[in-house]
Amino acid sequence: QVQLVESGGGLVQPGGSPRLSCAASGSIFSISAMGWYRQAPGKERELVAAITHGSRTNYADSVKGRFTISRDNAKNTVYLQMNSLKPEDTAVYYCNAALYPYLGANESDYWGQGTQVTVSS
Repeated sequence: QVQLVESGGGLVQPGGSPRLSCAASGSIFSISAMGWYRQAPGKERELVAAITHGSRTNYADSVKGRFTISRDNAKNTVYLQMNSLKPEDTAVYYCNAALYPYLGANESDYWGQGTQVTVSS
């Protein structure tokens, strides 16, 4: 089994700079891409940022210049540094990993349980 465990969410003041972490564990042969998605109340889940194994990154326009995604391949961990937070960044943030659980397996998507980020004064 594969588990993705997120940490680092909570209540943050506008302009704050929290960092989210997500560690993948379990039966993992290799991880292709990792990313962060978010879902605000009444809205669909959307991509925030993604990073390939080779560290190519992709960001939603709404977070470009404010958020930075990075990963530690040795630790199977992805990070999301969030700066200059705004109330509209309030959402549940989900970690995603596209990975091969064992040699010869098909690539599959795995999700974390989500971590709430609330931006409010």
